[in-house]
Amino acid sequence: MATAAVPNTHFADRKPPACLQYNWITADYEAASPEQILLPMLTADPDLLLPGDERAFLLQTENGSQLVISGFGLFAGRKSERVVVKQGGTICAQVPLMRLQEIIIASRGISLSADLIESACVRGIRICFLGRSGKPFALLTSPMLTATVATRRAQFAAVENGQGAEFCRWVVAGKLRNQEKLLRYFARTREGEAAGALIAAAASLRKIRRSALVLPGTSLDRLCPGLLGLEGSGARIYWNALSQLTDPVVAFAGRDPAGNDAVNAALNLGYGILLSHVWGAVMNAGLEPFAGFLHTDRSGKPSLALDLMEELRQPVVDRPIFAWLYKGGKPRVAEGLLDAESREEVAARVLHRLTARERYRGKDYELRSIVQSQARLAAAAFRGKRVYRPFLFQW
Repeated sequence: MATAAVPNTHFADRKPPACLQYNWITADYEAASPEQILLPMLTADPDLLLPGDERAFLLQTENGSQLVISGFGLFAGRKSERVVVKQGGTICAQVPLMRLQEIIIASRGISLSADLIESACVRGIRICFLGRSGKPFALLTSPMLTATVATRRAQFAAVENGQGAEFCRWVVAGKLRNQEKLLRYFARTREGEAAGALIAAAASLRKIRRSALVLPGTSLDRLCPGLLGLEGSGARIYWNALSQLTDPVVAFAGRDPAGNDAVNAALNLGYGILLSHVWGAVMNAGLEPFAGFLHTDRSGKPSLALDLMEELRQPVVDRPIFAWLYKGGKPRVAEGLLDAESREEVAARVLHRLTARERYRGKDYELRSIVQSQARLAAAAFRGKRVYRPFLFQW
């Protein structure tokens, strides 16, 4: 039975899940002890209604918000200048379009109106659809945002002219470097054997990275098999080291995208959110998301978005999730999927990292802006205007 919508001031009274320090109302993470914090009251907004549960909630950033909609039998449409979410004919949420940067459809059984899709495209609001594992299976944007023929021709030519091979080299090197630095980051707060094991693993990753930079080959066919072998060796070292950070109760034996444990489910969701941002950045840069270099081409597989995502997994997803786990966070699963509270926790932490500021080209930028800059750098590299270098986060 549908419940009536309540004013957003009721939503502001809710506490976030335990260990969550992101304040959705002020768009800041705030230090608090204990970690669970009280949110300040939100100034009344007659155009904003939220149900106070997981059917529809806002994850707020400085420049806009992500509206997350989840639950069977929901309908999302447009009324005037607002997104309206209904269940059984009763309005359970409404949010002004001007406040939104992205709409995330996070479960099955949700229908959308053509009017809402058109309004979102006109305003540059992405609509992302997530599958059961948290991986995006569709991204709706206006085709007019990506009408750049020269860039895509250069991207396709990079397969043969050596630009694609050099791009792959630096993608793998960047991933290995960020894996190394994340292990050193966590080692700073450990002592004794635990710190020593992380530092030793980081040193091994550094050696593998150096090997990747000098690996012979200027074509994809010659270079990529060796790069993938080095990447795989690094992954085994990295995930084995990270598995030592989690509470034995959580039971994380290593990375397995098909695993049904809570940590792998949390990582899948985090990577899904990151992929939607990288995918959007790739399209905004005028690139073809399905024509990658390191990842194999397959129908429906956004290979280039996955390529660019490799160097971003560690600072955007791995860092906040494993920091939460180390502090006692315990994601929960039911039938291999995160429960609603855990999904909300993971989504908030990853989206917060996307709005965190990192040093980039001598200045501080939000990570989500860096994602877009890296996609544009790749486009310039394919055109021969720039040299691609990965984003290296400061630890």
